[in-house]
Amino acid sequence: MLVGLRSPDASVSEAALGDFMARNIIEELRRIDGVGRVQLFGAEQAMRVWLDPTRLTGYGLTMGDVAAAIEQQNLEISPGRIGDSPGVPGQRITVPLSADGQLSTPEQFAAIVLRAAADGSRVVLGDVARVELGAQSYAWGTREDGHPATAAGVQLRPGANAVRTAGAVRERMAELAPLLPRGVESSIPFDTAPFVKISIQKVVQTLLEAMLLVFAVMYLFLQNWRYTLIPALVAPIALLGTFAVMLALGFSINVLTMFGMVLAIGIIVDDAIVVVEGVERIMAEEGLPPREATIKAMRELTGAVIGITLVLTAVSPWRWRCRSCSRRCWR
Repeated sequence: MLVGLRSPDASVSEAALGDFMARNIIEELRRIDGVGRVQLFGAEQAMRVWLDPTRLTGYGLTMGDVAAAIEQQNLEISPGRIGDSPGVPGQRITVPLSADGQLSTPEQFAAIVLRAAADGSRVVLGDVARVELGAQSYAWGTREDGHPATAAGVQLRPGANAVRTAGAVRERMAELAPLLPRGVESSIPFDTAPFVKISIQKVVQTLLEAMLLVFAVMYLFLQNWRYTLIPALVAPIALLGTFAVMLALGFSINVLTMFGMVLAIGIIVDDAIVVVEGVERIMAEEGLPPREATIKAMRELTGAVIGITLVLTAVSPWRWRCRSCSRRCWR
């Protein structure tokens, strides 16, 4: 999922958008339940110093001299405290002092002294370089619909619900919309939640179609409504039990679990058909009533039904893991 900020009127630069995203939006997104990682696809603002090699050589300066001057004259220094010891006896109140030692504008950086002579002349940073407020890195370039923009990638935490997390991100961005600077609006350029919803809907549709086809095929071959109804009722009953177990264990309904249900429906219906055919055979051959015939059929088929189910359940994961082997076997 991508969360973006853009400036439709181009009044805010990409660097300013990236800086606002990094300082105000990313931490808000990280606090959302279900979010695992948030990565900025952009750069924060930084003071860019573009040195002129010709002027630098003409003044006899090096890049090391410039770096040392910037480091020495752009410091946050604590002046101390008023009333701190040693002081007047009985003094109980101290006042901390603060000094604005860090530079913040291009003009202040351009006034950094690189060299001072005895006659009062001096060389400042603006004499050998062009200073401007730009991006910390120019490795990223983001545009949305032709407008300056920045984006942050939101990754899902393992085990979290993708649809619920995406909804929470959208709600949080809607809450932060009034706090955005003038000329800036939020957007969601890319979101996988709609694809997940569509996938689940398609799986549910496939599940319903499979149940209808099973009912039709069983009636076509068994030619008996009663024998057809029994296996047809097995699928919804098994699904209800499956949903109860998923709810108890805290599993969510997603594409993987729904796909597993579709595969399991075939196994369940197959077992039900085998049992119904066994009961019908015993009733026809031995003339037993339905209850006794069902008990006898289950005694004969329980082991086989459980064995078939366990074998299919055990083979499926390994078949999916070894895709090349599966292709060779089915070719």
